[in-house]
Amino acid sequence: MAQNFGSKRIVVGAHYGFRDWLSQRVTASLMALFTVALIVQVLLPGPMGYDKWAGIFSAQWMKVLTFVVIISLLVHVWVGMRDVLMDYVKPVAVRLTAQVGVIVWLVACAGWSVQVLWRL
Repeated sequence: MAQNFGSKRIVVGAHYGFRDWLSQRVTASLMALFTVALIVQVLLPGPMGYDKWAGIFSAQWMKVLTFVVIISLLVHVWVGMRDVLMDYVKPVAVRLTAQVGVIVWLVACAGWSVQVLWRL
């Protein structure tokens, strides 16, 4: 009979994965609900044109909701890209450089989305 005295399982990398799995599901659900709500607004009666499209996003609550969905998209992308880079890019320096590049790109996308939504 083997005994195990105080050994701990050491896992490095993806932090067991549950938090990442859950964040992927939550962000995907939020994006799906937003997409359905947007499709419903687009399909409402009336001609589809710039005025209708601009009217959908003219309300402040819609701008904030859209920005929350964009942030969810960026979190979703970050978790996926980080996992892909951790799984397939073995040299640490290359992986770190790629991860920093992804972070810089996602922050730039967040800034651009603020400019688009609020026309800064």
